[in-house]
Amino acid sequence: MSIHDRTSAFKTAVTTPAKKIIQLKDEHGREKPISEYFGCMTFGLSQMREKLPKEAYTSLLKTLENGKKLNKETSEAAALAIKEWAVSKGVTHFCHWFQPMTGSTAEKHDAFISIQHAYHSELSVIERFTGSQLIQGEPDASSFPSGGMRSTFEARGYTAWDPSSPIFIVEDEQEKTLCIPTVFFGYHGQALDNKTPLLRSVESISDAGCEFLKLIGDIDVKKISCTLGAEQEYFLIDRAFVAQRPDIYMTGRTLLGATSARGQQLEDHYFGSIPSRVKNFMQDSEGELFKLGIPVKTRHNEVAPSQFELAPIFEDVNIAADHNTLTMEVLKRVALKHGFVCLLHEKPFSGINGSGKHNNWSIANDKGENLLEPGHTPHQNLRFLAVLAVVLKAVHDHSDMLRASIAAPGNDHRLGANEAPPAIISAFLGSMLEEILNSIEAGKVLKASEQQLIDLGVSKIPNISKDYTDRNRTSPFAFTGNKFEFRAVGSSANVAVPMTILNAAVAYSFKQAAVTLKDIMKTKANRDEAVLEFIRQSVKESKNIRFDGNGYSEEWKVEAKKRGLPILNTTVDALAVMADKKATAFLVETKVFSAEELASRYHINVERYIKTLDLEHDTMIEMVQSFVIPALEKQLLTFEHTQKAIENEALKKANGRRKSEFEKTFVEVLTSLEEFSEKVNLARQKHNEEERMKEIVTVLQPAAEKLRKACDYAETLVANDLWPLPKYREMLLANSLT
Repeated sequence: MSIHDRTSAFKTAVTTPAKKIIQLKDEHGREKPISEYFGCMTFGLSQMREKLPKEAYTSLLKTLENGKKLNKETSEAAALAIKEWAVSKGVTHFCHWFQPMTGSTAEKHDAFISIQHAYHSELSVIERFTGSQLIQGEPDASSFPSGGMRSTFEARGYTAWDPSSPIFIVEDEQEKTLCIPTVFFGYHGQALDNKTPLLRSVESISDAGCEFLKLIGDIDVKKISCTLGAEQEYFLIDRAFVAQRPDIYMTGRTLLGATSARGQQLEDHYFGSIPSRVKNFMQDSEGELFKLGIPVKTRHNEVAPSQFELAPIFEDVNIAADHNTLTMEVLKRVALKHGFVCLLHEKPFSGINGSGKHNNWSIANDKGENLLEPGHTPHQNLRFLAVLAVVLKAVHDHSDMLRASIAAPGNDHRLGANEAPPAIISAFLGSMLEEILNSIEAGKVLKASEQQLIDLGVSKIPNISKDYTDRNRTSPFAFTGNKFEFRAVGSSANVAVPMTILNAAVAYSFKQAAVTLKDIMKTKANRDEAVLEFIRQSVKESKNIRFDGNGYSEEWKVEAKKRGLPILNTTVDALAVMADKKATAFLVETKVFSAEELASRYHINVERYIKTLDLEHDTMIEMVQSFVIPALEKQLLTFEHTQKAIENEALKKANGRRKSEFEKTFVEVLTSLEEFSEKVNLARQKHNEEERMKEIVTVLQPAAEKLRKACDYAETLVANDLWPLPKYREMLLANSLT
């Protein structure tokens, strides 16, 4: 692509008006307040309460609260109400919307029609939607990853309605489709998706947490729920540029590309004025999300050029996970209408910030009280410290699986670089909580009387949610006032996966805590004294996971190793944990996964890792052969012509030196390409998955970096009009001009 072509592509991208997504407007053509149309494309419990008969709605609530099966009468009533609502919105098709282990969502559309025989064998069509169609579907599961859980003759898969997550309508300029959130399982009941384990983990943490809370004095607690607010980072790149970059188009990131002289070093993009073209995209995206009942609250420029963030208000973890997955789909779809491509890869560009997904997680009781927030009474503060101790113990004991839950090829490039937290899992609490826990551990409070708790400062904490210390941006798991922020999750991840592991770890920790507390109670005079002793023991046992220093430093790596914390720098290292029965035993014991389901997920992740890297390596080889080498050859010819045309000896020598440097680079590119291609072919001859993964990390990735380095240097030497690929400065800084 010549500089002229690239300039034309840029002008086309920035001047082509986006086709406006239809917004709800009043009679004067003004957009209505968000409150008037928020959730208008969803059908949840509030709509069920309005539309269903009282008996059917009561039955549905019992299903949600007690896990009872939905009876036929209720399902038929719900199906009728949903169908009438959907048809009134102009919907013609419905689908079961599920989340197989492919990293994306899946759906199969069916029309709202049923055939009836009329007179003289004529057929007539009516809109019809039954309870059985609502509750269960049967997509062919043979092409979805199962990790060996089903054989060919048992390849059938089933979808089942999740009534706890609102039904929604996805609309575009052509049609509207009713989407029914469902779980996806195999012939023998194995979970083939990411939603089922998450729902199991929510039940597990509720059961174990209630048992523990009753021991510490909350005798009327009936349910614990988890909440989540998932911040979403992303890049916006002009669609015309992406069409000229096979690496972005095929893999979601740049495999080649010299860093721009101007990147993020001026720190002028972060929280800067949002470019008008980007703001229009954000406005349309938010409009779509509001109609889907997704409570997005915040938008801003992120650190890197052309990088942005969207953040929602927290919701129930299951709904939040569905909403984040839906948010990613909306961002990608709306971006195209504005001449952009939304990149959700963790590291699309080398040398600048990557993108993460900060998961703000907390737990609450059925009274709506946040269990990770100090209260106004000694008991509430004691409960807060006890739950905090349980969570810290969970992170300490299962940090290896928490690291495995965020393992992905893209996250390997991001973790530990440019504001992303390191791959070593640690927890940051801030100076106030550190002081409190250290005091308790030291035994400064021996009796859990009200006066002593007040003397310690626990019940008089003004408001930890104000965050008295700067949040440690290098911490993967930071306490931020009344929640934990799991910052190490990658931007493209399905949040259901890390949240499932976190929930299960905390559930198991609650279960262990109940056993420990019962034993302590046998030796203490009163309950509060026993609870305080439990907290002291727990914070002491989990102390190694707490770290408030610089997670990027070499000293921390040494210290973490000394503390015995898992150091799993790559996806290959992290995935090995999933195959360790001892490390995953808590997942089986909490009934979040079966042993068979865990084994399947290990194989699926291994296969996905290998396929992802194979795709990157093939694309890189093709790009070097098709773009880089021809550009070098053209540049070499210009040196030859210049040398012949120059008569001045000094200029000839200067041109000769440039030619020599260029030829050296040309040879380096050719040699590196030959070496890399040979190593790729040799690696693929290995049939053992574990051996192939190790070969990728130890042999192929260093060879790919060597080839990239040579190509990136060549880019700086080749004349701009001869270089065929859009450059970093063009792709990343284009938005600052609009």
